[in-house]
Amino acid sequence: MTIHVGAHAHFSPGTMQDKPWGHEHIYAEGEHGYVGKLLVVRVGEQLSLQYHVEKDETMLVVSGEAVIEHGESVERLVSHRLRTGDVVHLPAGVLHRLTAVSDVVLAESSSAAPGWRDDVVRLQDRYGREATSRP
Repeated sequence: MTIHVGAHAHFSPGTMQDKPWGHEHIYAEGEHGYVGKLLVVRVGEQLSLQYHVEKDETMLVVSGEAVIEHGESVERLVSHRLRTGDVVHLPAGVLHRLTAVSDVVLAESSSAAPGWRDDVVRLQDRYGREATSRP
């Protein structure tokens, strides 16, 4: 249910989606020019090594710790430990993968280019998922 308040505000429940690593709560689905998600990743779980063709992402660690690997190629990945309050920006085309050191919650804001839901090129995935788009 969406509740509209005045000319410029509305409320909606968002969308919850289970993932093999935890779940995500999508609270802004691109209709306002951006996508907003909360990613909840269980300790020891890992997101795929991936990149986006057009999508630009910024993540804030709300709670917990994670390691993010990022770089221009698989051979040139670097790792950084992320803690509560840290912010990382991932432009389109940058390879990245996140591993939860503890249970971790991240707020992710990203661009809402047409087809944003399918803009994922997975290079490695411990859960056997396929890429939703191709380079």
